[in-house]
Amino acid sequence: MAKLAVTRSTDELYAWDAEKRSGGILLCGVDEAGRGPLAGDVYAAAVILDPTKPQIEGLNDSKKMTEKKRETLYPRVIDACLAYCVATATVEEIEQYNILAATMLAMRRAVSGLGVSPELVLVDGNRMPELILPTETVVKGDATSASIAAASILAKVSRDRTLIELDRQYPQYGFARHKGYGTKAHYAAISAYGPSPVHRMSFLKKFYARQEYSDEDN
Repeated sequence: MAKLAVTRSTDELYAWDAEKRSGGILLCGVDEAGRGPLAGDVYAAAVILDPTKPQIEGLNDSKKMTEKKRETLYPRVIDACLAYCVATATVEEIEQYNILAATMLAMRRAVSGLGVSPELVLVDGNRMPELILPTETVVKGDATSASIAAASILAKVSRDRTLIELDRQYPQYGFARHKGYGTKAHYAAISAYGPSPVHRMSFLKKFYARQEYSDEDN
């Protein structure tokens, strides 16, 4: 029987960080957005929440929120930060290195772009970017740590905004609706119009292989 995911409150996320911050060390939360889509850059955010500022009401894992809620919390997260940075790795870098390496690159850029040096970096997931700072991975960190949850919101909103801009450049693909993910409508648009310059061709290999197989059958 599958275990139900544990949902933590905002208070619990902040309490988890407070325990990690024992001794007064500066924590940095890091999360990514956009590893799975067929198009667009991969994003990462690094956040150092100011421990002297009040909790961000409603802060939690960005995946559990509506787009409207994430947009509402985005400026509140920024206001609550001692420092933050949002960085990317491009489609070209994804193609050159692979998506995992590009994600780690975006995370390194986000941390290096901070105006304040943290004493401990908390990274969502089980893969750790190569940093010169003390670093820990936190599985399901965006639902565990307030700092990582804050980073998840900045990364997700920043990427979604970019995909909305790309929708204006390439309206035939519907990027504003699906944000680059492999929906039925998105694949149909690729079939009709071919890939755009912002599509990740390595992510479309199986799709084109299936098309070729289907054409052979016909």
